[in-house]
Amino acid sequence: MSDKHILTLGAGPAGLAAAHELLHQNIRPIVFEQTDKVGGIARTETYKNYFFDIGGHRFFTKNDRVNKLWQEMMGPDFLKVGRMSRIYYKGRLFKYPLSIPNTLLNLGIFESALMMLSYLYSQIRPYPEEDTFDQWITNRFGRRLYETFFKTYTEKVWGISCNEIQAEWAAQRIKGLSLIAAVGNALLGIKKSKSLIDEFYYPVWGPGMMWQRFQETIEKKGGEVHLNTKAVGLNHKKGRIVSVAYRNGKEAGEMPVDHLISSIPITKLISLMNPEPPANVLNAARNLSYRAFIIVMLIIDQKHLFSDQWIYIHNPDVKVGRIQNFKNWSAAMVPDHSKSSIGMEYFCTEGDEIWTMPDRELIAIASRELAVLGLSDESKVLDSYVVRQPGAYPVYDSHYRDHLAVIKDYLSGFTNLQTIGRSGMHRYNNMDQSMHVGILAAQNILGADHNLWETNEEQEYLEEQEFTDATTDSGKALADTLSRMDKLAMATAVGSLTGIILFLATIWILLRGDGPAIQKMMLLNQYFMGYTVSIGGAFQILFYGFLCGFMSGWLFAYTRNLFLACHIYRIKKKNESLSLLDFFDNL
Repeated sequence: MSDKHILTLGAGPAGLAAAHELLHQNIRPIVFEQTDKVGGIARTETYKNYFFDIGGHRFFTKNDRVNKLWQEMMGPDFLKVGRMSRIYYKGRLFKYPLSIPNTLLNLGIFESALMMLSYLYSQIRPYPEEDTFDQWITNRFGRRLYETFFKTYTEKVWGISCNEIQAEWAAQRIKGLSLIAAVGNALLGIKKSKSLIDEFYYPVWGPGMMWQRFQETIEKKGGEVHLNTKAVGLNHKKGRIVSVAYRNGKEAGEMPVDHLISSIPITKLISLMNPEPPANVLNAARNLSYRAFIIVMLIIDQKHLFSDQWIYIHNPDVKVGRIQNFKNWSAAMVPDHSKSSIGMEYFCTEGDEIWTMPDRELIAIASRELAVLGLSDESKVLDSYVVRQPGAYPVYDSHYRDHLAVIKDYLSGFTNLQTIGRSGMHRYNNMDQSMHVGILAAQNILGADHNLWETNEEQEYLEEQEFTDATTDSGKALADTLSRMDKLAMATAVGSLTGIILFLATIWILLRGDGPAIQKMMLLNQYFMGYTVSIGGAFQILFYGFLCGFMSGWLFAYTRNLFLACHIYRIKKKNESLSLLDFFDNL
């Protein structure tokens, strides 16, 4: 293998994918991971032989390369699981995605009518400016539906009021959203969203099993994965990272590097630079923030609680945001099948009241809220375990783009440094996206020229590419077929043709002197006043024919355009509805 020192910071999906790709090119990767296990936020934690998933990670992708990697790593240990998730609101469970019959039944006709009136009011008197998330959603759904299905959960996730979240973020995360799209989804049963699929793959003992297989493969083929190893300094000179200072327990060391791939939080990366970056870069890093969360695992003395893998909690009177039922992900996650294992997820910020709350208080709150929601009883909680996850979600506040641009500009000055992953690029990536960027970063070391930031910023990079590839050859023909028909041109053409045909028919019959034919032609007199089979009548019918044909041609073109517009609108709304399906999964 090559003697180059290729170092990756962080052993999450992105970092491991990069290291695995390097192995294929006979380059020995070295990975530093500061915790005691691989997987990052996608790891599996264990407690008394109970396995639980940090955040809930479904394995699905349209990236053939990533899918092949997953299948190779897991083999028969990759289960296919039927998805079920619902929304809990005011003591009732709503199907997700929303179903019209189920929603009407749970809300009641009166509340549903109020929502519709609220929607109509928002269409008549919308906010003239859409500066904030609540304005953006209200203009598309109405105030009442926004407050029911958007406000509470969104504020739990991000910890700030919806009127502090920028509309730009909403437009990015929920492309083309509308109430019509939501109804269309419910009525037409569209299920093509990349997130809300009917089934997904899942490792037998949780997502961490996947990353352990990656670690084993990397080490078996000569790579190195160092756990409990933390980078404490990045020494650079003349636009290159020359070495990385690290600490492994009580030992400290320094490793020279030829290339560095970082998936650690980009804010942490900036703080490790030696010499330190300019003041504006340090300030930008301090102003980028991440949302954390805590998961409280409760072992319940009950065989069955509910059928969902997870439930979104929209009740404002409880702090929990989402509840996982690990047995429904994989039966092997719970060693005693007469018991259930529940994950109560609390979104928070490092240092706030929830984050600093003692474990015993968190467990008491989680047990009580599970009972308040009517999902179990406090007396049935047998045991518990708490995990705190810092830096889980990059926060998209009003200034994050400006701060990130400053950092990106600074990092672009380094010729042997690449950042990848959700934390490394301050981008809310899915696992497959993070792995995709990690693979591209490894290819760049081998001579490729992928722009990781452009790839990362395209949310639908796989679907968009798939669509482009499918329509490249037929795009022109499709555009011609769907183009609007010119009403004036069509009317003129049909009118001219009709008038000329009737004019020539009159002249031809007149010249033949065919009595019966003349009598039949004269029947047109009933529709065209004053018409006779004569030279004057021929010019008269030319005018009448043009006029009738003109009107018929114009009406045909108008009807065709109207039908086409309605058809395109319907297709557009179907596609827009896919964005609605992603909403709660991608908050």
